[in-house]
Amino acid sequence: MLKQRIQGDMKAAMKSGDKRRLGVIRLILAAIKQSEVDSRAEVDDARALAILDKMVKQRRDSIAQYEKAGRTELAEQEAFEIEVLQEYLPQALGEEEIAALVAEAIADSGAASIRDMGKVMGLLKPKMQGRADMGAVSALVKQRLGS
Repeated sequence: MLKQRIQGDMKAAMKSGDKRRLGVIRLILAAIKQSEVDSRAEVDDARALAILDKMVKQRRDSIAQYEKAGRTELAEQEAFEIEVLQEYLPQALGEEEIAALVAEAIADSGAASIRDMGKVMGLLKPKMQGRADMGAVSALVKQRLGS
């Protein structure tokens, strides 16, 4: 399970004295623990991936804001955190793979217009969670359904 892997990596970071990495791993475990407390249920791998994906998205937004404000040291810290977070996410999908999955989901759902976007995204989300930027996927689906 992903949670045990993260906990094992935390122990390894503690032993090696890698404080920067340890801090990021503790943030991950805190987010998972918060989700468990909120839902009163053990976090499974799918939920853990969703949490990690959300954390990456938050850091990308922060990097954009820090760079706009000229705070490069903070942007670099956020970029480091993204690197650590992505170690636990599945391999990212390429543009061709994303386009193929979108085309397949549109065909499978029988979507004909932008009104069917929810059906298409419902099919895509489980396949792409943590492997693609869902905002970009959503834009691609809108483009395909809008034309």
